[in-house]
Amino acid sequence: MTGKSLVCLKDYESEAKKILPRMTWLYYSCGADEELTLKENELAYKRLKLRPSFLRDVSNVDVSTKILGHSVDSPICIAPSAYHCLAHQDGEVATAKAAAKMKSIYTMSTFATRSMEEATKEAPTGIKWLQCYVLKPRRFIEETLKRAVAANFKAVVLTVDQPVAANHRASAIDRLILPPHLKLGNIDEETLRRTVLGSRDKVHTGGAIDASLTWKDIAWLKEVTNLPVIVKGILTAEDAELAIEHGASAIIVSNHGGRQLDTSPATIEVLPEIVTAVRGRVEVYVDGGIRTGTDVLKALALGAKAVLIGRPVLWGLACNGEQGVEDVLKMLKDELSTAMALSGCQRISDIKPKLIAKGEYFSKL
Repeated sequence: MTGKSLVCLKDYESEAKKILPRMTWLYYSCGADEELTLKENELAYKRLKLRPSFLRDVSNVDVSTKILGHSVDSPICIAPSAYHCLAHQDGEVATAKAAAKMKSIYTMSTFATRSMEEATKEAPTGIKWLQCYVLKPRRFIEETLKRAVAANFKAVVLTVDQPVAANHRASAIDRLILPPHLKLGNIDEETLRRTVLGSRDKVHTGGAIDASLTWKDIAWLKEVTNLPVIVKGILTAEDAELAIEHGASAIIVSNHGGRQLDTSPATIEVLPEIVTAVRGRVEVYVDGGIRTGTDVLKALALGAKAVLIGRPVLWGLACNGEQGVEDVLKMLKDELSTAMALSGCQRISDIKPKLIAKGEYFSKL
């Protein structure tokens, strides 16, 4: 199926499900336990209603913005996700190249199947962040962050909501087994052998993550690298305050795509609380459940500086490699531009909280 036949992200999802092996599809798509949070991430956006304003000049809508000081063509960025080579042989290199073409930001997972160095070689002009799990022993992360700086990565994204692996019932029977040919791009085989990381399977199942991590370790990370530290996995005002107190340069409101603590709230529902607590001291981003341009618009109206998408990127990658990822990013960007025009917003700075309806609309008929 060609990109012209895929008119929305749900089309990409349906097509990717046909293309990907069952184990891979379940690994990418599943959520934790009953998958209530997974579903709520999308449904919560649909419950929000927009209050458009008309007779504004929207003849030239501009969706460009700045994120951590970097100019980007839209506030739509790529969230970290593991094992892109399971979706397409070019894996993370294809994703990085697509992001660079779209002048977006690509966040590479610690558990990527291509390396940071390969991503930089193939997409030298792209803005790249490295997602970081703190693994045992911690010296591995110190070495990894030095490589990130050398590879011209611009920030480290510390994931804080996975001290242990959650239950994934949907994929428990057909559990993903990493094929022998698949490499961990940022963790070489020698490192696995000589450390307590032990094996690819131990890394893959979360057994190598250091569960003793605390807020004070953000200071340790900032000593290890001069890169900005973005804290990913914040769901409460209290944790947002602690993140800032301990030196975070930005916050990602995230529930890990519904893959960790089930029945935790949808990210768009807690975004206003966190934006209020932050009071503009650092930038706030949000991920989880974003499937349309109106979803992006709603997130920006409620205070997000940018949004990050995860699964849709994998769907695009599965459907058509680098071009598929580029098409997904362009589709959301175009939908955002249209939604802004129809709402009376010419530029990102025009998007205000008043765009979101308060409470429910009820017919007076």
